[in-house]
Parts: sequence; C-alpha cells; structure tokens
Amino acid sequence: MPALCRECLTQFEEGRRCPSCRSPRVTRHDELWDLTIAHMDCDAFYASVEKRDKPELADKPVIIGGGRRGVVSTACYVARIKGVKSAMPMFKALKLCPDAVVVKPRFDAYVEASRAIRAMMDDLTPVVEPLSLDEAFLDMTGTARLHGAPPAVMLAGLVKRMKDEIGLTGSIGLSHNKFLAKVASDLEKPRGFSIIGKTETTEFLRPKSVRLIWGIGPVAQDSLNKAGIETFDDLLRWDRRELQERFGGTGERLYSLARGEDGRRISSHTPVKGLSNETTFNEDTADIDILDGHIWRMAEKVSARAKAKNKAGRVVNLKLKTSDFKLISKRVSLYHPTQMADTIYRTARGLFDQVSSRGPFRLLGVGISEITSDSDADREGDLLDPDAGKRAEAERAADKIRERFGTDAIIKGRALR
Repeated sequence: MPALCRECLTQFEEGRRCPSCRSPRVTRHDELWDLTIAHMDCDAFYASVEKRDKPELADKPVIIGGGRRGVVSTACYVARIKGVKSAMPMFKALKLCPDAVVVKPRFDAYVEASRAIRAMMDDLTPVVEPLSLDEAFLDMTGTARLHGAPPAVMLAGLVKRMKDEIGLTGSIGLSHNKFLAKVASDLEKPRGFSIIGKTETTEFLRPKSVRLIWGIGPVAQDSLNKAGIETFDDLLRWDRRELQERFGGTGERLYSLARGEDGRRISSHTPVKGLSNETTFNEDTADIDILDGHIWRMAEKVSARAKAKNKAGRVVNLKLKTSDFKLISKRVSLYHPTQMADTIYRTARGLFDQVSSRGPFRLLGVGISEITSDSDADREGDLLDPDAGKRAEAERAADKIRERFGTDAIIKGRALR
C-alpha cells in the first residue's frame, strides 16, 4: 500500500515507520497518489498564533476572546479538552477551565499569518479557494507534472513548511470532491492528514451523523430527525423525489451528499459577495452591553478580513434571531464603501438600536456586502458624517501602531465587554 512520511516526505510501500527517518507519522492509503482535491485547515489558528508569539503560553490552556462578560472566539486544544467551545460565554468557559489564560484577539497578527500561508498555497497551485483566514480548498489536479511529485506529497510539504517557517500547524483532508475533503480535514486534528477515497466513500459515510454535512445546524438537524433521518444510512433510504418534496431545494443536495457526490468546482476567481461574522449564544440575551461588545468584535473581524483581501463593502448588514426563532435582517447603504471597523460598528449599532426592544436574541451577525475594491473606500468629506474621515485616519494610525508594537498597544474599551 502506498505510504508517505509526513516528517521527511519519503514515499514507500511497506513498514509502519518511515524507512528513512524512522518517524511513525506515516499516512498510507490505496488512493494516496491519485486524489487531487484538498482542504487545509489551520489548527486552533488564533490560539496557535498567540502561543507562537508568546512562548510562555505554550503548555497553558489559552482562550481567545473579550473580557469576562464577553464570549470565546476560539480556544487551544488544551482548553477544548476541558469543554471550552467557540461562542461560549466567557464566565462559563472560565468555570470549566479556571486556569486558562484569556488573550484579546490580535487580528493584524492573524491576517499577517494568513497571508504567509496563502503565499505557500499559491506556490503549489493557482486554484486556491479561501474560506476564511485559516482554511482553504486546493485543487491539485495536474500539478504532479509541475512539481515532480503527487499532490499528497506536496500537501504534506505545505504543512511541514508552515511549521518550519512560520511556526503554525494545519490539518489536511484529501479526497475526490470538496465535501469529502472538508470532512476529512477534521478527522484527525491537530496535525492530521486524512484521506477519503472513492472506493470507500459510501461505507465511510453510512454510519455517520448528518451533522457532518456542512451547514446542517441544530435547527436543520431537528427537521431531519423528525423525518427519521439521523445518519447517512437513513438518508440513503429516501429517493430523490421524496427528499425534494420534503425539503425543497435542499433535498437535491441531500440526495447527492448522501452518496458522497459533490459537483462544485474549486475556484480562485469566485467573486466575494459579502464578508460577515455571526455567533449563536448558548443562552438568549437582551443585555445591551453584551450585545454591543459582540457588535464591535464582529465589526473588527469583518474589517480585518476586508483589509486582508483589499476589499470594501457598500452595504452594512445586521442579522438577529430572536428567542422564538424569528429572523431580523437590517441593512443600510453607505455614502462610500468601507473596510473600517469603526464605520461598520457605528452603522451596525445604529441598525441594532432600531430593533433592540425585540430581544432577547439567540443569534447576532454583522457583515458587509456589495463588495468592491478598497480603492474608493472610506473617502474623507462625507457631508452626512464630517468626522468619518478623521476616525478612518485614526484607525489606520492605530493599525500601524499595533503592527509595530503589538495589538495590545491600543485597545478600545468596548472590546472588553
């Protein structure tokens, strides 16, 4: 069976350990040299950047998030073992893991690391489709001739290079389509390299929960469960027409994914339609201070992604879901496109003030849409907001100070809520 050492990239056929370096970090699979669709997902990205930059945190549980009244943005694997999860209220996280070190997000550092990783992926293939700062699809079709090695070898080399050059780790999922590649990348985290081949797809999926399908959340799963569908095996018992009648357009997708089929192509040219961030609370809340803190942190995340992509948005969007599952969507068009956290926050907060009395809320999201180049973004002289230009200058100056002296050099009070 074809085998690959992920430490020294030696290719071999027999043995549990690498014949060259004796490492046990070996990946073996019958289709190892044939599969070309991959998903790379960094391991606990924000927390890993913090541990890299602050070696004293290396063996400690680390939580990235706001103050005690805020929520968890992400956590390292040490904290996750103790039950800490993303979007969990900070006070609950600290009850589960009282010895955790809470670190405020440094989005400029995360953007810088993301750009370095993207450059490494671009060295492998021109077909890279980023999903966020820390994950992307790669289509390695036809690259074996270019690199003189199968895609699996180059992908193992990618995560090795990430570790050696920028001190971050990632997990690879390799398969024959996007759906399965993304599933595979989550099977052995951290530092995983998992493969789902064509011949094993059906048997692999059959016993798995339908929650494995990207986008199936608690509400969708409840709808499926009411129809008697909990696993892929259950889903296979339904024919295409029945699924379409029961679930509408989603039924067609469910029919295909139940069989491990996904015809979507990886595209590096897909236009960005919007940038957003949202969270579902463990407990519904109407606390204005808590919600305001969330709006600010989401504005910062959206701003960081826009700046990383050299994009701006003409529209600011606010999304809320009430405790009785009613969806509220508000949007407003700006005089100029923006990528500034301050502008996104002020606009989203204004939208929120229009509907704040309809709480408590279980979900909150902030985003920008009608995406354009940042060349025309945040121009000074807006007659409707004379101070907008000054605030944009102040934010850019703050970005430069953080880049030079660290993110903690300037912290807004609302970020601590």
